[in-house]
Amino acid sequence: MAVTTRPTVRARRPMGMRTRRRLSLAFKTGIAVVTVFFALAPVAFVVSSSLNPLQTISSTSLIPTNFSLANYERLFNSPFHPWGQWILNSVIVASISSIIVVTLCALAAYSFSRFRFRGRRLGLMSLVIVQLFPNMLAMVALFLLLQGIGNALPAPSVTIPGLGEFQPTRLGLNSLGGLILIYTGGALGFNTWLMKAYFDTVPYDLDESALVDGATHFEAFRRVVLPLVRPILAVIAILTFIGTYSDFLLARVMLTSTENFTLARGMSLFIAGQFNQQWGVFSAGALVGALPIVVVFLLLQKQLIGGLAQGGVKG
Repeated sequence: MAVTTRPTVRARRPMGMRTRRRLSLAFKTGIAVVTVFFALAPVAFVVSSSLNPLQTISSTSLIPTNFSLANYERLFNSPFHPWGQWILNSVIVASISSIIVVTLCALAAYSFSRFRFRGRRLGLMSLVIVQLFPNMLAMVALFLLLQGIGNALPAPSVTIPGLGEFQPTRLGLNSLGGLILIYTGGALGFNTWLMKAYFDTVPYDLDESALVDGATHFEAFRRVVLPLVRPILAVIAILTFIGTYSDFLLARVMLTSTENFTLARGMSLFIAGQFNQQWGVFSAGALVGALPIVVVFLLLQKQLIGGLAQGGVKG
């Protein structure tokens, strides 16, 4: 009887731990390099465009060939485009909106988190339902609302001795005050819900201990709870600042005079003309205009990372 022999199969040697680590490190490094390239390539292109004196995009390359600072000189010295006033208006609107939103959201979130009252659940659900509709759907309503507020609450001129005539901030159309009202109202709903979820993670025993020691609810909120939720306050402040600072659509509709333009609204003037599009100046203004956001990130970076990380773990 013939006996058939099977060919011996060599067992594959298992991949070593060191080889796996090297492959994993190479894969992660490749993904990081591709991500950094896609993140920094647009910024490099904008830098190159800001240094191109030809005011066109078609002749702009990733590495600038014609190096010139003429666009930055036009940006700061143009008498028809008060760029400095635009960026100041944006910083004022974004800062005041952030302060109001953080203050009102903290008070509302503490109330929804700590107190039980009639209509509490309905109020929370209403906040979510309102946020389902974008601001674009309410553009006409917001325009008419600011128009009515401006007619009902005119801002009379006030004469200050030694300083001359001064007109307080109006709350109607073509005013920074009216724009702040819209930004504040649009940011309260979602941020209140987000902050309320963070307040729920703070033990209620701390409030009770403060109340037993004779503190009022507001004192317990200000001295006990508020320091513990500081990371989420920083997150809300940063997100609100960035959202209002870079908004274009609402400012485009509500603002009409050049001196009241915000940065995004004013920057559109450089590329609005059909035969006079200044892309180089626009790129220069975009780079310099991004500095306030960079400064805010650098100042509140630790709180932002801590708030997002703790919110992700606790939420």
